[in-house]
Amino acid sequence: MDEQRYIYVSDAVKEEVRRYQSGEKNGTLVAGGNGSGGGLNQFDWPRYLFVDRDHSVYVSDYYNNRVMKWVEDATEGIVVAGGQHAGDALTQLHYPNGLFVDSLGTLYVTDTFNDRVMRWIQGGMKQGTVIVGGKARG
Repeated sequence: MDEQRYIYVSDAVKEEVRRYQSGEKNGTLVAGGNGSGGGLNQFDWPRYLFVDRDHSVYVSDYYNNRVMKWVEDATEGIVVAGGQHAGDALTQLHYPNGLFVDSLGTLYVTDTFNDRVMRWIQGGMKQGTVIVGGKARG
């Protein structure tokens, strides 16, 4: 929920994210909605969301192994982490899940199959840093 009390919902079946006001039934499409795929206007199983102060929506795009940022009123997202196919290199994610963006725009994302949490500093960084885990399960 943002400061205007909108709630954001990811729908993995419809491959989209919608924003709802209290009592609203249909909501407003804010990301995706163009079927399943790897295009910049698509998702393949959108999971976790984070909405920043500027109303940009960050989405963990599970099967595309990336995190996307959708600025308000955008028709395409921007890949801000991963997107290099599944893997364990610092440029890759393998099934991203939970995410958080701090006040400086730094992205933190759980990288499920690599058993790690990564930090991605925005502003042209093409690779992340492992801040926890990454060795093995357990």
